Amino acid sequence: MGNMDELLDMMITDGSPSQISDTIKDLLFSKTSERVSSHRETAASALFGGNQEQLDIEAEVEAEVEAEEE
Repeated sequence: MGNMDELLDMMITDGSPSQISDTIKDLLFSKTSERVSSHRETAASALFGGNQEQLDIEAEVEAEVEAEEE
């Protein structure tokens, strides 16, 4: 949580409002990105019926077919 400490230091030492705002945005983006990454597999399973492996195989086959056509 180095960024959180940095944010608090900026607030205590009267850092520039734009820098504080940018730091808050960076923290929120980072946390959002972590959450999206952690739920990606669950969402894929829910949307595609848990056949992510099958979808990966189909994508590989399609890529091979396109490569052969060129």
